Amino acid sequence: MSVNQRIVDDFKKNDISFVTTVPCKQLAGVIDAIEEDESIYHIPANKEDEGMGLCAGAWMGGKRPAIIMQNTAIGVTINTLVTLTQYYRMPLPMLISYRGELGEPVACQVEMAVHTKALLAQLNIPTYHFHKEADAEELDAILKHTFMCNKPVAILTDASFWNGY
Repeated sequence: MSVNQRIVDDFKKNDISFVTTVPCKQLAGVIDAIEEDESIYHIPANKEDEGMGLCAGAWMGGKRPAIIMQNTAIGVTINTLVTLTQYYRMPLPMLISYRGELGEPVACQVEMAVHTKALLAQLNIPTYHFHKEADAEELDAILKHTFMCNKPVAILTDASFWNGY
C-alpha cells in the first residue's frame, strides 16, 4: 500500500470526513487520494488560515476535520491557531510538508524551515516529524490522541518521507 493511501485510510479509521488542502508538490499524491475518496469531503483552500476556518466550521457542524499544508505558511496561521483552534479546544490534525531541509531546491523555503518547529513549540502544539515511510505507522495513534485531547497537532513530513523533491 502506498503511503498516500495509508494516510487516507488512517484518516477514515479516525472518522475524519472533512479535509481542506493547500497545493504542494510533495503532498500532491495524498491530496489526489483524498480527492478520489468519496467518504471524505475535500475543499481546496487558497490560504492555510482560510483552510483552518473551513475546518472550524466543519468541526462545529459535527465533522472531524484535517488540513494538509506546507510549513512555509505557519507564520500566517498563528493567529488562527491560537484564537480559534486552541481557544475553542478544536482538534486539528495538520499534515504539513516540511520544506527547506537538506536537498531543498528553493532557497526561500529554507528560512521558514529554520523557524517552523520553534513556532509550533511556542504555541504548545505537539509536533511529530516523519522522515521515512515507516514513520506513518504512528499516524493512527497521533490522530486518536489529537481527537481525545481536543488539541491541534502538527505532523511534519520532509522530503525524505516523500522520496525527494
